[in-house]
Amino acid sequence: MTADNPHVFDASLAQFEQEVLLRSKEVPVLVDFWATWCGPCKTLGPVLEKLAAEFNGGFLLAKVDVDREQQLAGYFQIKSVPTVMLLKDGQIVDGFPGALPEGQLREFLKHHGVEAKAPAEVPEPEATAPADPHEEVVRLRALTLAEPDKDEHRLDLALALLNTGAVAEAEQLLDALPANLAQDDRALRGRARLGFAALLKDAPPAPVLEAAIAANPADLRARHLLGVRLIVAGDAAAAMDQFLEMLRRDRGFEDGLPRKALIDAFRVVEDEDLVGAYRRRMASVLF
Repeated sequence: MTADNPHVFDASLAQFEQEVLLRSKEVPVLVDFWATWCGPCKTLGPVLEKLAAEFNGGFLLAKVDVDREQQLAGYFQIKSVPTVMLLKDGQIVDGFPGALPEGQLREFLKHHGVEAKAPAEVPEPEATAPADPHEEVVRLRALTLAEPDKDEHRLDLALALLNTGAVAEAEQLLDALPANLAQDDRALRGRARLGFAALLKDAPPAPVLEAAIAANPADLRARHLLGVRLIVAGDAAAAMDQFLEMLRRDRGFEDGLPRKALIDAFRVVEDEDLVGAYRRRMASVLF
């Protein structure tokens, strides 16, 4: 058998009983008697191999070169090539001489109950559970103490702190970053998140904001604060929906706040596909 087609193999007299007769008690075996000089064999062989691959172990294809295996061909009284025989349960159940077209070959297999096997299902890798934000802070604090010269650890810690709501400490760490790292995309996202978090000081809780919007859909201040709460909570799509609705209702609200909120959200959100989709939606509203 080959790596390309594990259901096709060359059969020999020495191994015929083991590889063909005994195997046919487990799975049907199609035996193809052929020769290198035979024109029809060159037509039939590839079709049989294609079907063997397609049936995925529904049957095995044993190839017998009659010039190399003359004794084996004699046992089966092969008069011409190609000749194909079907073995099941250690017995010949049917066969045919000559090269049949693919459609007739399929009918031949179907008539004898030979069916394709479904490919084995490859189990999907288990999704890695997201790290607990507080545990991540503890891990990064230890890493920062162990390697105090690595500013990247402080940036990672600042972003982790933002995920826990520790805004003040995160801001101190971001302020202390060297100039080159302060312009890193991740640091800029952290700054944008700080800006959102600062807006939530003394802001009403989300249920109050939702109730205000339900009572008055044109309450753009409530929409803005709800969007900020959503983006800080990690629900970027719902947050940008609120900002986009603000833009639809009044793009000039508070000196262009809806557009500014969307642009700030684009800086914060790391999902590039999601950002791209909302950029297009924003452009369709503006233009």
